[in-house]
Amino acid sequence: MENHPIDNLMKTTMEHIKEMVDVNTIVGDPIQSKDGSIIIPISKVSFGFASGGSEFNSTECKTEKSKFPFGGGAGAGVTIRPIAFIVIRNESIKLLPVEYDNPLDKLIDSIPQLIETLKNLSNKNKHKTTTFHENGDPIVK
Repeated sequence: MENHPIDNLMKTTMEHIKEMVDVNTIVGDPIQSKDGSIIIPISKVSFGFASGGSEFNSTECKTEKSKFPFGGGAGAGVTIRPIAFIVIRNESIKLLPVEYDNPLDKLIDSIPQLIETLKNLSNKNKHKTTTFHENGDPIVK
């Protein structure tokens, strides 16, 4: 069976979409910052595709391959939206979303950073030396 002209139209359009959208579009190339951190962008890719055609019933315009002349068209749309960044710093990996759907998500994501800050404060307090008066009372500064 012969290929219908719409088959070629759809095949050509899909090949062009395939060229535009690949894995490097979704997970971007790593970027190294001055402090040694590596940042990898993550994107959401959406695309749509439509095609259509019609054969015209005309006795004047018959072609050799087809009973009737064919007219058709195809179109596609692609949307790329950044959704997050993966940040690799020292020995930690963080996922930083661009938007939060729920404020609770942001709070949950900030818990590891809060714990790290509290650890650092605790370590600083342990290393402080306390001086005492001659009577044994601590000197408050």
